Amino acid sequence: MKTYFNPKNNPRVIIIQKLYAKFFNDDNNIEFPKHRFKKFIKDIVLGTIERNDLILDELSNKLGDGFAFENLDKVFQTILKAATYELLYKPNISINIIIKEYLNSSNFFLEDSQTKYLNALLDNVGKKLRSSDAWIWIDKKVFFKII
Repeated sequence: MKTYFNPKNNPRVIIIQKLYAKFFNDDNNIEFPKHRFKKFIKDIVLGTIERNDLILDELSNKLGDGFAFENLDKVFQTILKAATYELLYKPNISINIIIKEYLNSSNFFLEDSQTKYLNALLDNVGKKLRSSDAWIWIDKKVFFKII
């Protein structure tokens, strides 16, 4: 059963919409209207845009050579990038919460079969990024190891 969310109330739906507009509609003017999670939304959107190349590198490294990111649906790509950014740069948010929130938000955009595939991918990426051997890059020079 799908759960539908009002985009005005769900910050991750707003994140997905803003990122999609930037990546695929080349919307250079991203506005962040008043919202109780405005700071969080702005941080995720701008961070994902800024670190897009690093996120794509991490996804290709963690998912292997057989995975073709560019063959995925554009909305699917956007969700995967945003979730990967959170997995990399928001260590205070648990993997389970990130995955659950993006799966709930994906119901607004994707079919059930795509949501199941997204769940498998996010679980795989999350475990590999947050393993005891994973490193979180804060910027190109500073990093720390998750213990």
